[in-house]
Amino acid sequence: MQANDSVIVINAGSSSIKFSMYSGPALDLTMRGKIENLYSGVAHFIAQDAGDRVAGERYWRDGPLDHEGGMRFLIDFAQTHLDGHRVIAVGHRIVHGGVAHSGPQRLDAALVDELEKLVPLAPLHLPHNLAPVRSLMAMAPHVPQIGCFDTAFHVGQPAEAQEFALPAEITALGVRRYGFHGLSYEYIASVLPQAEPGLGHARVVAAHLGNGASMCAMDGGRSVASTMGFTAVDGLPMGTRCGALDPGVVLYLMQELGMDVAAVQKLMYQQSGLLGVSGISSDMRTLEQSDDPRAKAAIALMVYRIGRELGSLAAALGGLDALVFSGGIGENSVALRAAVCRDAAWLGVQLDEAANAAKPRGIARISKAGSKVGVWVVPANEELMIARHALDVVEVA
Repeated sequence: MQANDSVIVINAGSSSIKFSMYSGPALDLTMRGKIENLYSGVAHFIAQDAGDRVAGERYWRDGPLDHEGGMRFLIDFAQTHLDGHRVIAVGHRIVHGGVAHSGPQRLDAALVDELEKLVPLAPLHLPHNLAPVRSLMAMAPHVPQIGCFDTAFHVGQPAEAQEFALPAEITALGVRRYGFHGLSYEYIASVLPQAEPGLGHARVVAAHLGNGASMCAMDGGRSVASTMGFTAVDGLPMGTRCGALDPGVVLYLMQELGMDVAAVQKLMYQQSGLLGVSGISSDMRTLEQSDDPRAKAAIALMVYRIGRELGSLAAALGGLDALVFSGGIGENSVALRAAVCRDAAWLGVQLDEAANAAKPRGIARISKAGSKVGVWVVPANEELMIARHALDVVEVA
């Protein structure tokens, strides 16, 4: 890779497209930005350079903007703001790769058609991940596109960690635990040994806590078990997602309350979690500033569920050497980290209150020197992981 070569990373959601540009052999972040409010309201684009200076901004007030229009704008913007940089690859975060895709792959029309068949496994995420890929194929067919799958990191889990207790013919259809946030956990596994070499071979539970939240047990940097399962609504309570739910509740909602599939899906994905319990907000910052008992109850439930899952994942590992917090909540909520660590004292966790309250930036240890279990904060950086994968694929090719 030459100094003026760049990799662009695209992370497309249902109503947004986030992008980052990494340049040179060290993959230095040179630009990042996003388009928000796709399909509804006033779409907004903003880009910032490495020094957080605004490099471009625009609003669309004359009607809704879709993914294709957003990608067309981003391509035009990139062509006029590359400053001599040559784009050698575009890496995409793709939430679901099924059982067949255990690593990054170059995307072509045939592979995208294959991935389309997985949409029933991730109907709220995968179509939006794939839309920019098709747009770029049409508008810039010469640029290599690399798919990086959020499920790939978990593919090597033991069979018993992946299977439900269902008849084999149903399991064979792909009904199994996949796990998500794999790119975040893969990044954590790659940087922890730089902070403390012994962590490369340690038993680690990492908590990616944000609007989407999950936890992963890693042994020697490999995924052993995770809280998310068949879908990204399983496991922990999240911003608006309910997390683990007795399947009987779904039957009750449909049989006794008359809710159809669409209504149940909306309830579980968009109306539950911190928002549903509190009735106030899905944002942890708002809840922590509120005196409303419902806000406190929502936080307490999330802390309790994290503690329950921590015990389960430590059992899957046969012990615990380190606990890692990441994601927007994990990195920024001093109070939540303190509460989780207090409840995990039985595992040997001893939090350094001063280090925790210092709101660490970058990778930081926040446990006491004598703590049996080290506690760390690692800022999430899925985008850099995607850029690394994309570069590896095009250099091998």
